[in-house]
Amino acid sequence: MEVQRKTNISYQEFMEEHHNPGIPVIFTDATKVWKANGLLTPDWFRKNYPDKLSDVSDKVTGKPYTMAQVMDLVENSSVEKPAPYPLTFDITHEIPEMLDLLTPVGLNYAKPNWLEDKAFKRGNWGGILELFVGGPGGKFPYVHKDYYHLSAWINQLYGEKRFTVFPRGQEEFLYATEKNQWRSEVNIFEPDYDKHPKFKHATPVSFTVGPGETLYIPFGVWHSAYSLTPTISVAFDQLNAKNFPGFMEDVWYFKNQESSKPKAIAAYAYALASGTLCKIKDSLATAK
Repeated sequence: MEVQRKTNISYQEFMEEHHNPGIPVIFTDATKVWKANGLLTPDWFRKNYPDKLSDVSDKVTGKPYTMAQVMDLVENSSVEKPAPYPLTFDITHEIPEMLDLLTPVGLNYAKPNWLEDKAFKRGNWGGILELFVGGPGGKFPYVHKDYYHLSAWINQLYGEKRFTVFPRGQEEFLYATEKNQWRSEVNIFEPDYDKHPKFKHATPVSFTVGPGETLYIPFGVWHSAYSLTPTISVAFDQLNAKNFPGFMEDVWYFKNQESSKPKAIAAYAYALASGTLCKIKDSLATAK
């Protein structure tokens, strides 16, 4: 699998060559529609939102990091002493003032996206517009797939990250367990081949994503990230008819783990009804 970089591609080309077959792609210019493109820097956040609280807390004090502290952490991060990764903020709920800078959220490519529908927003199914901040050496030591079979859109607005992806169907080589089938047991940066000998047969693909570039990761594609520099990115997920069957499987699995059987049935029925409604809306929009 090769991850291509594409400039000024049409929506139809994206759908036919990447969305429908499930092939990742790097858009070199998709974020040009955002006011945030080329604007966001550590100093910009220090100036505009110094006291906003991160979703990550200091392990010593137990208090959430402020935006100013986050930016200091990542600019002082090193491979030897990396800052916590990732340091995150829920933009929609914690920094709604930023939303005007990120319109249209879907970049005119991530459509349809049922997570933007009121029905799915009420269900809290992972439709979060999230600010990710990291420093050199910051990484996910494990490979993962996004929960609920959602497709991921990662918009790199400052700094560079190196991503590693694996084609679908490599669960055996990545030692995904039945208990946690969304996470690999392998530390891909320091693999233990004695413990995970089959990982030698995996086929990782690594590449760098820089400022202004957008990485689309279709559902079911294993991936991980490593910050090469101080980095700021905005990420969101996508759900539509393509990944809805897998989404429903995950809804049933997670709700059974989290709550009683009646509550799991109710959540499943709600998600199914919401998806059916969105399918109808898509059909009506196509028919116009």
